[in-house]
Amino acid sequence: MCFDHDARPPINPITGASFSSESLILTAEDGTDFMAYAARAGVPGSPAIVVMPDVRGLYPFYEELADRFAEVGFDSIAIDYFGRTAGTEPRDGEFDFWPHVERTTHAGLKQDVAAAVALLREGEGNATRPLFTIGFCFGGSSSWLQAAAGHGLSGVVGFYGRPTSARGDIPAPADLTEHFECPVLGLFGGADTSIPPEDIEAFDRALSGAGIEHELHIYPGAPHSFFDRKAEEFADVSTDAWTRCLAFIAANS
Repeated sequence: MCFDHDARPPINPITGASFSSESLILTAEDGTDFMAYAARAGVPGSPAIVVMPDVRGLYPFYEELADRFAEVGFDSIAIDYFGRTAGTEPRDGEFDFWPHVERTTHAGLKQDVAAAVALLREGEGNATRPLFTIGFCFGGSSSWLQAAAGHGLSGVVGFYGRPTSARGDIPAPADLTEHFECPVLGLFGGADTSIPPEDIEAFDRALSGAGIEHELHIYPGAPHSFFDRKAEEFADVSTDAWTRCLAFIAANS
């Protein structure tokens, strides 16, 4: 189970932080319009983040996560996946996302991320800024796949993505590691029955075999979707995961 519609990131806002935010419509290379949410720190040349949601697509959890990144100085864009099949109208918690997940394609994901990357590279001093993707569940594995998509990324982060599972024409990340072009961070719950330890071990072997710098960290006892403000029993785990993300970005910028 991924986050509920009313879930929020377990990260405290920074009092007095200055950033701007807006909902917008981006256009992919194939002409598809899709929803996005941009939070801008306004620090030219600083690292920037493309936030890749879970199977529900763009909703408030990921908009707030983009805000939290902007508060620490990183321009961020959270994207939706379903412009080709569900249009660009905002959706509530009753949105039936699974039919749209099943129709999402590898090429579509790549083009949508490319549109967000292009926007983050606009402006003086931003053309060569370090860029990262971060995703959760479906977005976690999709984030790792962007390491092989030719975006010129500095790193990819995935929370509890499935590293050895393909979906439709979307390949398993472990099968594309020989094409990866940047370091990888993977964060997993040890009690997540949907991602057994042997799948993480297989991903580790594939990354090592391809010579890709990586860190795959498992939190014992943590479930799938542990990174949730409502999951108070996993607050320490969530804090550690956020710290690891920021350290990964700093180390690869």
